[in-house]
Amino acid sequence: MTITKHILPMALLLTVAACGGGNRGGSGSEEETGLPDAIESVSEEALAEENAAAAELHPFPLTSVPMIYSGDSDAEAEYIINHFWDNFFNGSGPTGPNSILGVPDGDVEQALANFIAILQEKKALATPDDIAPLNQARKGIRSLFSKLEHCQNANPESHVYVRMADLVSKYLYDPNSPVRDEDLYLPFAEAAEKSACTSEDMRAAYKFEASQCRINGFGQTVPDIKYCDIRGHKGNLYSVKADYTMLFFSNPGCNACKEIVNEVLSRGYTDRFISQGKLAIVNIYIDEEISKWRDYVPNYPSSWINGYDYTFKLRSSGTYDIRAIPSLYLLDSRKRVLMKDAPTETVLSYLDKI
Repeated sequence: MTITKHILPMALLLTVAACGGGNRGGSGSEEETGLPDAIESVSEEALAEENAAAAELHPFPLTSVPMIYSGDSDAEAEYIINHFWDNFFNGSGPTGPNSILGVPDGDVEQALANFIAILQEKKALATPDDIAPLNQARKGIRSLFSKLEHCQNANPESHVYVRMADLVSKYLYDPNSPVRDEDLYLPFAEAAEKSACTSEDMRAAYKFEASQCRINGFGQTVPDIKYCDIRGHKGNLYSVKADYTMLFFSNPGCNACKEIVNEVLSRGYTDRFISQGKLAIVNIYIDEEISKWRDYVPNYPSSWINGYDYTFKLRSSGTYDIRAIPSLYLLDSRKRVLMKDAPTETVLSYLDKI
């Protein structure tokens, strides 16, 4: 069950009700419209209920950091991560098509985006040799899930669990999300898979998602990739020597792929970094229409390594979780994952600082 499925039926009902009321014409008497007076009173009652529900809505309740943590940025950040959702889940209010615990959907989504930004700022401090900051960020996700589960168990008839789980999945796992992050989604999917609040059909989905998130997670060394370039020369990922490798899975003619190419080229340092050995961009085609790929290769920068998977096994092997094309990875000099299927701007913002 997705958010769209929650919202659209109600929006449709409200639209029909509005059209029905707006098209009655005349003075609205039964003789003129053919509608009994009872319909008028029901409509007024429904409007009153709608207004009452709207009156129960309130902004997302923010968390205040105790004065004892003032001046200690690390302690403040840790407190916010652990207590960001306290006031929200301890609050009350309607959970319906457009609100969760009395907070409008838009406010809840903004709060979730803010929370993810805080976690990603913490995660950014991690390195493959020190993943403690990532573990702290994941602790925040586990805290969110625990509070969500407790809230649902306190009111089993509520839709809070489904609504919030849909939002977390939408922001952290959807391939089109600008803040997607499988490293942070993993603890949520793992907890949801085991939770009694999760329906049986969704339990299998969370189990699958968790297994995919574990493939090439932060700090892991990626499997090698064999490729063939336009001249017929064969190579492999591990023969590429650079401080950082941007691994780019693309398709010829793909508009989103073109946008990534343009965004990368918009950074004036790209060719300089490549010539200095700071950066290598390995652009791999993983499907089988090689003639189309050959025709399109001239559109890629010649300073990049542009090749296709001549084994034709990469897509189905399960060694890489390529959920959508295009997809970007950022690897360190030892081919350890710094970013997996990351938004372009996230990858480029990292490279801006090297």
